[in-house]
Amino acid sequence: MKPADLPVIGELEQVCFPAPWPTSTYKYELSQNRLGRYAVIRPQRATPTSDPQLPPILAYGGYWLMGEQAHIVTIATHPEWRRRKLGEWLLLEMLAQARSLGAAEATLEVRVTNLAARALYTKLDFREEGRRRRYYRDNGEDALIFTLHDLDAGSVWRPLMQQLDALRETAAYIEI
Repeated sequence: MKPADLPVIGELEQVCFPAPWPTSTYKYELSQNRLGRYAVIRPQRATPTSDPQLPPILAYGGYWLMGEQAHIVTIATHPEWRRRKLGEWLLLEMLAQARSLGAAEATLEVRVTNLAARALYTKLDFREEGRRRRYYRDNGEDALIFTLHDLDAGSVWRPLMQQLDALRETAAYIEI
C-alpha cells in the first residue's frame, strides 16, 4: 500500500466496514507506524485482456508486527470481488511476510456476526481464544479473538504455504 492508494482505500473502507477507518489513520499508519505493514491486491493492467473497468484495488490488509506476534488489524475485499479467495490469498501473503520477519504467532479480532471471516480464519487454523465484550463502538458488538500459534513451526507453516502457492498459481492476472 502506498500513499497514492489512500483515496481508493478510503472509498473501500466506506463500503466494506460499518465503522470505517478514516483516511488519516491509514496516512499515519503508512508514514509513522514503524510496526505497521500494509498490502494491496491490484488487477494487472498491462495485459491485452485487461478490463479497463476493473477497480484499482481488489483487496487490502495490514498488520502490526510486535516482537514475535503479527496482529492483523484490517483485511477487506472489494464487494464485487468477494468469494474469489482474495482475502485468503492476502492473509496468507501477510502471514508469510510476518513469518519471514520473525513472527511466531498471529492474532486478530473479528465481529461475532462476521461468519465469512470467521470461516476463513478457522480454515487457516486460527483458533478462537477469547472475546472482547462490546468491542465495536458503532453497535457495541463483541469481537472474537482468533490466534494462529506456532507460525514458525514447519508443521503449521507447510500446509499454509501449500495453500498460498496454489493461490499464487491460480491468480496470475493479479498483482500483489
